Amino acid sequence: MLKKLLFLVLLFPFYTTAQSNWHQFKKLQGAQKTWVLLHPFKAKIAFIVSREASRVSDSLRVSPLLDRDHAGGQVDAFRHAFWMALLQQEIGENAARSLGKAHEKDNYKTYKDRKLEDGVIPDQISSEMDLFNNEIGLTLSRKDDNLPKKGLIYRVINAILQGKLKIIKKDKKGNFLTCDDKIISKESLKGKWKNNKCLVNSNYNQ
Repeated sequence: MLKKLLFLVLLFPFYTTAQSNWHQFKKLQGAQKTWVLLHPFKAKIAFIVSREASRVSDSLRVSPLLDRDHAGGQVDAFRHAFWMALLQQEIGENAARSLGKAHEKDNYKTYKDRKLEDGVIPDQISSEMDLFNNEIGLTLSRKDDNLPKKGLIYRVINAILQGKLKIIKKDKKGNFLTCDDKIISKESLKGKWKNNKCLVNSNYNQ
C-alpha cells in the first residue's frame, strides 16, 4: 500500500515543483491531493518515511519473524503501524493520522476503479484493518522520539505478536474465513466493497 504513496515526490510546495512533479500531482486522488496541498513541506519528509517503511516491511516478507503475509496478514499490519510510528516521529501525530486517513479514503476510489493495491482490490474490511493498525502505530512512538529505528521495528513486531494489532482471518492455506470459520469463496468477493471477511487479533493462529 505504501508504495502508492510515491505521490509524495512533491518535495516542495505545489507552486515550486518541477514539471515531472506536476504530472505526479495530477495523478493523485482527491484526499491525497488535499493532504499534499495542506502539508507541502511535510510531504517531503513523508515521502522519505514512506519509502523506508515499505523497504522494511518488504524485508519482513522473507523473514520468519512474522507470517510473511503482506495482504491482510502480519506484514500488512506491520507496514501500517511502523509507517505511522515513523511518521509521528518526524511530522507529528495529527499530520500522520490525516495522511493515513487520506490514503484510506482514496482506497474506496481505487475499489470503484477496480485498481489493484498490493495485488488485490481493496475492500471495506481491509480499510478498517489499516485504520485500526494506523492508530496503534501512533501509540508506539512520539514526535522527536530518540528510539533507534531498529528498536522501533521490534516494538511494532512485539505489539503484533502480543495481538495488539488486527489482521484478516485466514486458514493456513490462505483462504479468507468468516468469523465462524467458514471459507469464503474467491468468486463471492469479486466486485464487493462490503463482505464477510473477519478481523482478528494479530497473534491469531500462532
